[in-house]
Amino acid sequence: MKNSTDTSVEESQSNAVRRRAKGEFVRGVSGFRSVLGDPDFPAEKGRYHLFVALNCPWCHRVTLARNVLGLQDSITLDVAFPSRTGEDDPVAPNLWDFNPARIATLTGASLPECTLETGTGKNYRLVKQIYAAEGSDEGSVPVLYDKKTKRIVNNESAEIIRMLNGSAKALGSSISDDERFDLYPSEGPLHDEIDVLNEKIYTHINNGAYKAGFSSDQAVYAAAFENYFAMLSELEAQLASDGRPFLTGDKFTESDLRLFPTLYRHDPVYFLRMKLNGARIVDYPHLWRWLCRVYALHGVQKSNSLDHCRQGYFGRSWNNVVPLGPFLPMSYPKAYTHPDLAKLP
Repeated sequence: MKNSTDTSVEESQSNAVRRRAKGEFVRGVSGFRSVLGDPDFPAEKGRYHLFVALNCPWCHRVTLARNVLGLQDSITLDVAFPSRTGEDDPVAPNLWDFNPARIATLTGASLPECTLETGTGKNYRLVKQIYAAEGSDEGSVPVLYDKKTKRIVNNESAEIIRMLNGSAKALGSSISDDERFDLYPSEGPLHDEIDVLNEKIYTHINNGAYKAGFSSDQAVYAAAFENYFAMLSELEAQLASDGRPFLTGDKFTESDLRLFPTLYRHDPVYFLRMKLNGARIVDYPHLWRWLCRVYALHGVQKSNSLDHCRQGYFGRSWNNVVPLGPFLPMSYPKAYTHPDLAKLP
């Protein structure tokens, strides 16, 4: 979509090898960047499929967009197990696999949301195999897949959600045009405001959480930690300034959608796992109420599972033990139905 680096979509790869060697987490760049509406990939109902993992916040963006835009019945979906393959896997460790029979250490049972792979017609076990069929060595999710041509369309979440929004009607949305969210208006002040917010949210919140949690350099972690909480304070002040329900005002937009997956994970997962223990979202009354407001939107609750998030993040720790809390002020996600838990001043 853009030849130069769009810092609301991806991180600069400048000196990436050196930065990783010093302990900084540097997110890679997605390799499949085709667009719905191109001659090869016309927007058609029932043609496209998504491969996701529910613990992944980048996938959460996409499942959110699919649900709030009314595309559940027209874009099919497969869900990988939240913990990647282990050292005993016959192919390789650290791969996404479609394995609905696999047992989660958190629950002692299989996870009902997990599926077999149904999009390619090949019943692949690994996401890696879907890429390999196209000669690629990538292995990430989400993936937007064309069931007709048996090709990957796009694997960059920021671009997928924008394509779903722009082509929602042609893709078969069950929501009428006058009632469906327009997540990214094509022009005007709101369009520009979303662009500004998206860049800050991606840099300091979405990717910032990973820089804090997965970097092994104390200074990199400290900078990410400081920027993350400074951005939370900025967003809190923005919501408090006029009591607006959403980040840009009265309308739920792409910026709200991009912020939600990280804040949804913060209290029950990121506070501990990503070392973001400066405060909880429930400690920010306007952000907490915003979080609960988004959670209450039609389709949002069914777009994800905190069991998958807990299993995916903590199940990869050295001992595979998943923390059971928090249970105060209330267990999660039940807490997200109680905006009053955060008391306004």
